[in-house]
Amino acid sequence: MATAKTCSVCEKSFELKFRYQLVEDGAGVRHFCSQKCQQKHLGVDRGAASCSHCAKPFKLEFAWQVVVDDHGTRFMCTQPCRDALIAAPPPAPARVTRRIAVFNHKGGTGKTTTAINVAAGLAEKGLRVLLVDVDPQGNVGVSLGIRCETTLYHVLVLGADPRDVAVSVRSNLDVITSNETLAAAEVYLASRPARDRVLRERMMGSDAYDVVVLDCSPSLSLLNQNALCYADSVLIPVSCDYLALVGVKQCVRTLGHVHEQLKHPVYILGVIPTFYDARHKLGREVTDTLQKKFEDLCFPPVRANMKLREAPAAKQTIFEYAPDSHGAEDYRTVVDRVLQAVQRDQKSVAPVSGEIVSPKRAGAAAAMAANLEVA
Repeated sequence: MATAKTCSVCEKSFELKFRYQLVEDGAGVRHFCSQKCQQKHLGVDRGAASCSHCAKPFKLEFAWQVVVDDHGTRFMCTQPCRDALIAAPPPAPARVTRRIAVFNHKGGTGKTTTAINVAAGLAEKGLRVLLVDVDPQGNVGVSLGIRCETTLYHVLVLGADPRDVAVSVRSNLDVITSNETLAAAEVYLASRPARDRVLRERMMGSDAYDVVVLDCSPSLSLLNQNALCYADSVLIPVSCDYLALVGVKQCVRTLGHVHEQLKHPVYILGVIPTFYDARHKLGREVTDTLQKKFEDLCFPPVRANMKLREAPAAKQTIFEYAPDSHGAEDYRTVVDRVLQAVQRDQKSVAPVSGEIVSPKRAGAAAAMAANLEVA
C-alpha cells in the first residue's frame, strides 16, 4: 500500500511508491516526490554529475544513476559503471566498526550478562564501545542502573540520531537502552520497505565506535532480523542444558537464512557455554559436544557463579562487582578471544552448505554445525 509523504524539497504531498523516493542517512529520513527533487537534494540541481567510477562528467537523468549507501553518495554514468562500483565497492576505512550480536533463540542462556560484560571488558581494553539493547524487556538498562527518556525506539521509529540517544555509563562505554515501547516498533518495521535493514540504516551515525554490541531478545522477530542484518558477527551463549543445545542448530539455520535469503553475510564469532558446572554430567556432555562440533569456535566455558547473578542487583558489571570471582575470570577470557577477532583485518565470510561461520574456519566447523545432533 502506498504511503502519503511530504517531499523534503518542495514540501508537496505525494504517495511513496519507489525506493529512490526515500533516502536515509546520518541526517535522518528524506522523501522526494520526483527525481528532480532528489537531484536537488543531492546538490545536482542542473543534472550535472561526475561518475564515481570513470570520473567522466555526465547529465544525471535516472534514479539508478545514484546510489546512497554506507560509502556515501555515488554517481554512475552508465550501467557498466554502476555494475563495476557495486561489484567492487570502495575500500573500507582503516578503522572499521565491528558489530557483534549476542543471539540465541532460547531464553535464559546468559545473553544480557554476556553482552554487558563483553562490552565492558572491551571498553576496559581501550576500545570505544556502544552497547545496544534490542530486547523490549530492557534488561541492559536495569542491570546498569540507567533509565533514559530516549531509547532504541526513538532511533528506529522516529529517526533519532543514535549519537544523541546513546548515554555514557563508563569510560569508553556508551549504551542505547530499550523498554516496553520497543515492542511497538515491530508494527512500524512490518510496514517499511526493506524492513529487515531499518536498524542498519538508522545506525549510520555509530561509526565513531570501535565495536557495537547488540543484546538480542530470545525470539526470531523483526527486531532480531534487523540486528542480524546490521551485525557482521554473532556470539551465541549456550547454557549447559539439553534444550539450549537443541537451540544452537536453530541459531545456525537462522544465520544461514540471513545470508541466503536476506543477502547479508554474518558469521559465528564464537559459541560460549554458560552456567557450566563440572560436577554435573550433562554440563560436561553439552560442553564436549559444542567443542567437538564447533572446534575452535567454541570458547572456554563460563562457570556458574553466584556473583554473576548478584552483579545486576548492584548495577555493576562483574569486573566491578567481583573482579576476583570465577565469573570475572571467565569473562576476561571471553573478552580476550573477542578482542583477537576484533583486531583481525580479515573480515571475509565463508558460507558452507547454507551455514555461516568465522573466516578461515569454514570447513569442518560449518559442516559439523550443519549436522549437529543431540540424542
